[in-house]
Amino acid sequence: MPSVTLTYEDGTVGVAGTSEESLPGVETDDRSGTRRAAAYRYPALRDALREAGHEIDDHVLDLPELPPLDSAYSLREYQREALDAWEANDRRGVLELPTGSGKTVIALAAIAATGTPALVVVPTVDLLEQWHRELSATFDVPVGRLGGGEQTVEALTVATYDSAYLRADELGDRFGLLVLDEVHHLGGEGYRDIARLFAAPARLGLTATFERPDGAHEAVAELVGPVVYDLDPDDLAGEHLADYEVRRVEVELTDAERERYEEAQGTFLEYVREVGITFRSGSDYQELVKRSGNDPRAREALLAKQRAREVMMNADAKLAELSRILDRHRGERVIVFTAHTALVYRISERFLIPAITAETGTEERREILSRFRDGTYSRVVAANVLDEGVDVPEASVGVILSGSGSEREFTQRLGRILRPGADGAKTATLYELVTNETAEERVARRRR
Repeated sequence: MPSVTLTYEDGTVGVAGTSEESLPGVETDDRSGTRRAAAYRYPALRDALREAGHEIDDHVLDLPELPPLDSAYSLREYQREALDAWEANDRRGVLELPTGSGKTVIALAAIAATGTPALVVVPTVDLLEQWHRELSATFDVPVGRLGGGEQTVEALTVATYDSAYLRADELGDRFGLLVLDEVHHLGGEGYRDIARLFAAPARLGLTATFERPDGAHEAVAELVGPVVYDLDPDDLAGEHLADYEVRRVEVELTDAERERYEEAQGTFLEYVREVGITFRSGSDYQELVKRSGNDPRAREALLAKQRAREVMMNADAKLAELSRILDRHRGERVIVFTAHTALVYRISERFLIPAITAETGTEERREILSRFRDGTYSRVVAANVLDEGVDVPEASVGVILSGSGSEREFTQRLGRILRPGADGAKTATLYELVTNETAEERVARRRR
């Protein structure tokens, strides 16, 4: 049987020497007459050709030199189980483990075990720098960086999702292992091209909770592999993570707040009931947004919903309760989470707490977290930006003043207080402040 030649070109694998129709993902390029498939199909193509008895002239990967690697980390039992599960699935798959459980350590062990050039893809510049430090400290080789103002490529490289997306077709043949941190980001249609255009046979996804409202699990499973190992915080609490308790505290709206809330919520509900929108799926909300483009009443309903949300999430009683919580936990490290930047600054001014928002510069954020880490600051308040992608120092108390119904957001916030203390004997407390008799009660139930 004739030899089949495989080559890499701009995010695709070219196939020459066979006209077999059953090869996975292979299509004929009408412009050139060549047959090719998306680069991620490379391992499946090799397997199919070998099963058909073909010899393969393989020119797909152009891997740079990389000396043997060794990770000095000693894996905990569950970390070894996670790595073994990934290895057993042909070095493909997603690990779903709580924040603070050492997903990075497992990934470093995977990089050492595969011994192949690896690209680590991360969602933020903060994570880019954290991974760059970890890789540089663990392995005695140069580490490239794509993002944060730098574009250097080495056998071990860390990149932001944006940078990897922009250079995927150019670099898709340079790595044998693709590590995707916070892999749920790959569910976004644009970022999926990162996984599609790289030929790397080995793929490892990391996440604390693999929850996406757009149902992208199937796409990630196809491009990276299925969830091969998962644990939740309860599985590790007490031994590897701190014991914890979640306290739900209900607060009441003032009479004035209640009046504003009921008026705005009433406007919203009146419209959606009239047009039959039930919000049983995400597409229902999209339908309302679509209608708002040419229906003034739909637009007013959306605006009314936003006004009602702001009232219930920013209730004055929440600040009074926050004051009591801060008094109760004097001397402990506390992180306050909110959904609104305006509330962050209000809390920062009232309680003299350092604030971190999307508007906070990188250097200022680093300085705040550094002082939080060394104990100079005992509390910080943040609007969403500490939910993921930031190495947050150890804390023992979290306060959720407001947030979405996302299970992932809740788990990420809980994970921020689950790292065990220096003596291992810490019980973390997460307060969840919920405005009574409002839609926030349903939001809280959904995320739990």
